[in-house]
Amino acid sequence: MSEAGNSGTEKAAAYRVLARKYRPANFSELIGQEPMVRTLTNAFATGRIAQAWMLTGVRGVGKTTTARILARALNYKTSTVDQPSVDLAVLGEHCQAIMEGRHVDVIEMDAASHTGIDDIRDIIERVRYAPVSARYKVYIIDEVHMLSTQAFNGLLKTLEEPPPHVKFIFATTEIRKVPITVLSRCQRFDLRRIDAGTLVAHLSSIAGKEGIAVDDDALAMIARAAEGSARDSLSILDQAIAHGSGAVSAEAVRAMLGLADRARIVDLFEHVMKGDVAAALAEFRNQYDTGADPAAVLTDLAEFNHLVTRLRFVPTALDDASLSEDERRRGADFAKALSVRVLSRTWQMLLKGIPEVQSSNRPVSAAEMVLIRLAHAADLPTLDEALKSLESGASVSNGAPRLNAAPASPGPANSGPANTGPASSGNGGASAVAHTRIPAVNGGAQTMRLVEPEPMPAAFVPAPEPVADAPSVPVKSLADIVALADAQRDMAFKVLVKRCVRLVRIEPGRIDVSLTDDAPKMLLNDLTAKLRAWTGRSWLVSLSKEEGGQTLAEMESTKRENALLDAKSDPTVAAILARFPGARIIDVRIPDAPEADAVEAEVPIEPPADEDET
Repeated sequence: MSEAGNSGTEKAAAYRVLARKYRPANFSELIGQEPMVRTLTNAFATGRIAQAWMLTGVRGVGKTTTARILARALNYKTSTVDQPSVDLAVLGEHCQAIMEGRHVDVIEMDAASHTGIDDIRDIIERVRYAPVSARYKVYIIDEVHMLSTQAFNGLLKTLEEPPPHVKFIFATTEIRKVPITVLSRCQRFDLRRIDAGTLVAHLSSIAGKEGIAVDDDALAMIARAAEGSARDSLSILDQAIAHGSGAVSAEAVRAMLGLADRARIVDLFEHVMKGDVAAALAEFRNQYDTGADPAAVLTDLAEFNHLVTRLRFVPTALDDASLSEDERRRGADFAKALSVRVLSRTWQMLLKGIPEVQSSNRPVSAAEMVLIRLAHAADLPTLDEALKSLESGASVSNGAPRLNAAPASPGPANSGPANTGPASSGNGGASAVAHTRIPAVNGGAQTMRLVEPEPMPAAFVPAPEPVADAPSVPVKSLADIVALADAQRDMAFKVLVKRCVRLVRIEPGRIDVSLTDDAPKMLLNDLTAKLRAWTGRSWLVSLSKEEGGQTLAEMESTKRENALLDAKSDPTVAAILARFPGARIIDVRIPDAPEADAVEAEVPIEPPADEDET
């Protein structure tokens, strides 16, 4: 029994994880980094070998592995070859020790735990000595961005003029934290994320060598979860083998990683694009009940939305090995049926919704609200479509292309008879029809209504917006524009026109103005929109470099000052002011009647303090 126990312990101790067991030993085994391999091959062939290299990339793409292979290539020596070589098919004298990290002339240092100047001083002191047995003394410094500023500065001189027998290889995931003075002394290689299709082929090959049965869908899920990292993909595969007791199925990987079924993600996308809120929420709940994370569901939904958008322009994207059959077939159908504007809007809403779900203390509810917004926005027109429809007076309820679908789940927003009355447009003068869910124009800024507004009392419903064929209202002066604003009860706009607009010239359909320094930036846009709405024709409103005349407010002020002066010079008024000391003119009112020739002055009289009030 003891022998059996010892045998089991030795077997467990001998096991190596897949990421170490299948670590590339030469450049031909290094996957996904062909540009770097080609550059090094040419450099070694021509003898143009650099003194220092900087390897950068995300975790798990092969930076440290590449550094060891490069050290092996620099010190390659066999019975027939005694020079640096990238052809490492035959194991050399130093190869095994270098790949195992135990060669005396290949020094690996983790900068995360050796960050100070003292560690660099030790390197500077030792580089003077020749290698013990190899051709070059190679220093591999991992996570080099962790070195302190003093350590970087101390390394500069040695890095710029190293002894001929010394080579430096640096690796980092944070290239932006490495000083430019260090980067300029190194030959830089950016190791790319490994393509999902390449990862699937690599994982399939390793599974075959291990004698493990793995579903193709499971390999695709692992490759997607690894996000371009070979080490991460092998670690997940190792975990999946243990989880499935030697066999790896798609269901096991999905449960292990908390992923949603890709086919069900496509179903959810279809429900959302149809605007079927009830079906979308039911499908989401079913996925959540089977273990899918809410944020992961929305992330997968965003990835499929991106795939559909990409297929509109790159049909060859269907050849991606990480895609399932459902994604290929149905993704191509969606790409033909949905417009880029709809897909772009869905992408933007998902990008905003995913962080909301991740930061919410109720992620399920937050995810459902995101899906509801998506479903309600599926049939909304885009902003340019809505504005064009407003100008033409046409309905825009179906302005955005969408999938054929059953009506969305009934609710307050879409139940009951269609409301054909106008909805409030705020103070901008433009109105939004409730049953069409079109943008509201409010002070020049357009916002998309996702839910129909509550119907307003009849007393507060403004007149419908004029359509393109309405009779044109003549506008010949700023006073006419002010009169239109007064008739539309847009007091805020009326005040702005009077205070900020100077007229340069005006003609039918065109007006040139200049603005005061305190005029709002959107005033010209508002003026264009409101003139079109109020007059029934399009107007070209231009900002002129000419100074223009006085504003209406300045005209009224000048007129008022002149009227006060005239009133003070009037004999009757002068006599009253002289008779009642302390009396003053506080207002001058000019009657509207054209037959009134005199200026009517309202003169409140304050009796002197020494006289009786009677």
